[in-house]
Amino acid sequence: MNIRAIAARALGPVIGRKESLNTALPRALQQCQESDRALLQQICYGTMRFLPRLSCLANQLLKKPFKPQDQDLYALVLLGFYQLLEMRVPAHAAISETVEAASQLNKEWAKGLLNALLRNLQREHDSLFEQLNEHPEFRYNHPQWMIAKLQHNWPENWQAILEQNSQQPPMTLRVNQQKSSRDNYLQQLDDAGIAASAIPYSSVGIQLETPVDVNILPGFAYGFASVQDEAAQLSGVLLDLQPGQRVLDACAAPGGKLCHILEHQPDLGHVTAVELEHNRANRIEENLSRLNLAAEVIIADAATNTWWDGVEYDRILVDAPCSAVGVIRRNPDIKHLRQNEDIKPLAELQLAILANCWQMLKPGGRLVYATCSVFPQENERVIERFTKTQTDAHHLPIEADWGIERPFGRQLFPRSQGHDGFYYAVLLKGQN
Repeated sequence: MNIRAIAARALGPVIGRKESLNTALPRALQQCQESDRALLQQICYGTMRFLPRLSCLANQLLKKPFKPQDQDLYALVLLGFYQLLEMRVPAHAAISETVEAASQLNKEWAKGLLNALLRNLQREHDSLFEQLNEHPEFRYNHPQWMIAKLQHNWPENWQAILEQNSQQPPMTLRVNQQKSSRDNYLQQLDDAGIAASAIPYSSVGIQLETPVDVNILPGFAYGFASVQDEAAQLSGVLLDLQPGQRVLDACAAPGGKLCHILEHQPDLGHVTAVELEHNRANRIEENLSRLNLAAEVIIADAATNTWWDGVEYDRILVDAPCSAVGVIRRNPDIKHLRQNEDIKPLAELQLAILANCWQMLKPGGRLVYATCSVFPQENERVIERFTKTQTDAHHLPIEADWGIERPFGRQLFPRSQGHDGFYYAVLLKGQN
């Protein structure tokens, strides 16, 4: 089947806010030849990465919007625009393949419309960009609400955050220190002809010069390394893990931080991982299996205590559900799927999970709160609210050379060829 038609069928439900790209894309990949999968991924991720800008162009050129049942055609228009503007596909090939895809969607009637729209973009490119550049959504390639919120929260950083969100992220690895050192693994990569370098803030982190298929990484199948952003690798050190401790990883899927905990301190007493969704819990088990690690995995709600055996933990990681706006580079559909009204309920959920897990922490214990968000409403304000109501919760400032210090915790912004946007705070529980 035509790759553009497969992409349009995958993107239609995402654009219609019925699915995420992580849900839609795997099905689409199964429908095409292995040799075409990289192109399909590039088209799907690229179209979602530039969706606000592409939508502005489509709205300018379309006389009337597509009907709900024709979201696949709208997706075809947008991915056609993306090819013309951002890909190296020859224009004639991009146009002909995109127009032909309408036939495979059983919408032969739309071929003339698609051809006209794509050729109008070619012809009127300069004037369209000049007209639309005054519109924030086009200029900054983000929804208006997100631009305004970032501008309000981070008046000195918002433009840099928006710019980074439209870039492709680097591929970063975490070396399993139980099987290799970072220096040794860098040598293995060099021997395999894979250019890479050490990263500044994680002692076990490596960044590849160019992303590669994980299957060609030395020893990947045997757990020598895992793919994990540098910011996410910081939790292991912040937990200050010691032998014999009981550790809880709440909201643990897909298991990257959990596995890092087990690699970082192999002599822990007991480790529990809690995850609400069954499918995501399967990802935890897969990661544990590949790395030959063991933890108790419980499918349950971290905001309730019905699953808890009553034995307190020495260390707790609350990697809370969040808007994920700090990882838009890796999940570009977040720009489209996330809405302004989502933030307040998320903050309430984060506070509920934090309060529930706090009762499970030993006096003298340490809790690390983390999100992949850059919105203070989900980060420092949650911690501020929590410490005001929980008298035995003491905020411990994080002394580090990464991120920026906040009244509560430290905030990282997405960096060019560096880490994602992330937030950490450390809380100590007072002795009774």
